[in-house]
Amino acid sequence: MDYDIKDIRLAEEGRLSVEWANRSMPVLNIIKARFAKEKPLKGVRLGICLHVTTETASLMDTLKAGGADLAVCASNPLSTQDYVSAYLVKDLGVPVYAIKGEDTDTYYRHIHAVLDRKPMMTMDDGADLVSTIHSKRQDLIGEIIGGTEETTTGVIRLKAMAEKGVLRFPLIAVNDAMTKHMFDNRYGTGQSTLDGIIRATNRLVAGAVFVVCGYGWCSKGLAMRAEGMGANVVVTEVDPLRALEAVMDGHRVMPIGEAAEIGDFFCTLTGDVNVIRKEHFLKMKDGAIVCNSGHFNVELDIPGLTEISVGKRRLRTHIDEYALADGKKVYILAEGRLVNLAAAEGHPSSVMDMSFANQALAAEYLVKNGRNLENIVYSVPGDIDREIARLKLESMGIRIDTLTEEQKKYLTSWEMGT
Repeated sequence: MDYDIKDIRLAEEGRLSVEWANRSMPVLNIIKARFAKEKPLKGVRLGICLHVTTETASLMDTLKAGGADLAVCASNPLSTQDYVSAYLVKDLGVPVYAIKGEDTDTYYRHIHAVLDRKPMMTMDDGADLVSTIHSKRQDLIGEIIGGTEETTTGVIRLKAMAEKGVLRFPLIAVNDAMTKHMFDNRYGTGQSTLDGIIRATNRLVAGAVFVVCGYGWCSKGLAMRAEGMGANVVVTEVDPLRALEAVMDGHRVMPIGEAAEIGDFFCTLTGDVNVIRKEHFLKMKDGAIVCNSGHFNVELDIPGLTEISVGKRRLRTHIDEYALADGKKVYILAEGRLVNLAAAEGHPSSVMDMSFANQALAAEYLVKNGRNLENIVYSVPGDIDREIARLKLESMGIRIDTLTEEQKKYLTSWEMGT
């Protein structure tokens, strides 16, 4: 079997870590048990570009139980857990092309290695796999049933492709499922981003001015958790509705140009490019700590920071110090890449349980319906979303009410009034 990983000898560490994560993924385990019996993905070649983490390994186990033929690469050069790659290769027999810290050339070589296996379906986190197919591997399009997309940034890219009429096969936006973005993005990102920042820096958050760029679901989660640890949270936004929501949630809101002067910590979570630029770095206090928890490192203008710097050195594993001409120093975490995965371990497995349950069931849905879908971006069907929520509640021992016949009639009637 062809693969490209750091060290196959790490497989035992990977197996134990996956076992630990899997204990908090009951919904995916229920789906795995059904998949093992029904084999809904039998004979389907799946090209997968996700963060190679313990939770992803549990998803791979589920998809393989369903009969899928898998090939996996990383969706970010710094997010791979090398022991998980080894486990997937040695224990599950899955071809993996992912090494933590791989350079850009290797990253795309690994994407092409997955595409060389001629996938019939794609599973993406950031849309690099789909983008590469459309730009450089169009010969594969005829065999592809459809694909799924895990994250906000990828959905934005895919919807732009659909609007421009260049998308050549249907995609399901897993990120748009309520059981994904309301939980994974908010609670997962909130906790894991702070985890990455604290692991990288060992700095106190309480009492600090913590600037959160953006106020989507991921940003809300980070703002909530930073505030919970005692930070003075400042939010920057371009959308008036989200800015108003941040104000009503108790945060200060101001332009990044103003926030740059007062922040101790900065974190971008917007999905856009050059959110923090060199003119903002120049305004920052000496010792400002800057990171990104959006999908791509383009949110920070690191080339611009390099231009205005007179020196750079690495202080700790995930901290790069940039010295400015006026003597101030700015610290970039994890090279501007996803700080929660590069400097920590990503989202807790209990929230990835729902996200990856959506991935598994969306893949099953595409096998059944993909050939009849248009070349646009679809939401996860509502019945799948609700079923995942039901299973999650059941696994937590929580029961809820059901409507009475009278209540059902009232909700569907126009005759009954006050």
